[in-house]
Amino acid sequence: MRGHRENSRQSWQSEKPLCTRRRNLDRETMTVKLLDFYADWCGPCKTQDPILDDLEEDWGDVEFEKVDVDEHQDVANEYQVRSIPTIVIEDDEGVVERFVGVTQRDDLERVLEEAGA
Repeated sequence: MRGHRENSRQSWQSEKPLCTRRRNLDRETMTVKLLDFYADWCGPCKTQDPILDDLEEDWGDVEFEKVDVDEHQDVANEYQVRSIPTIVIEDDEGVVERFVGVTQRDDLERVLEEAGA
């Protein structure tokens, strides 16, 4: 469902959200997470969005989050994001894989499977 992200933003400690949580808000434990580092002005990020939207529909056990690098530079720095889009897939032990640039579904699915999703 494209276009639902802006309406589903959650605010934690500030007026602006750290991330846009796409799914699995009520899960207490998370084993696999996909972080999408983006900016509103980034053309390639807009190309990546439909790929992630389709992926999210089929991977209900994965927590998808969007991190706006302009609003949350501290988080982008923590994950050493230097270019966008950047996708980070992590499991309970940490970062499994990092993708820079538009990444196709097959590559993301391969790593999600490796991460145990």
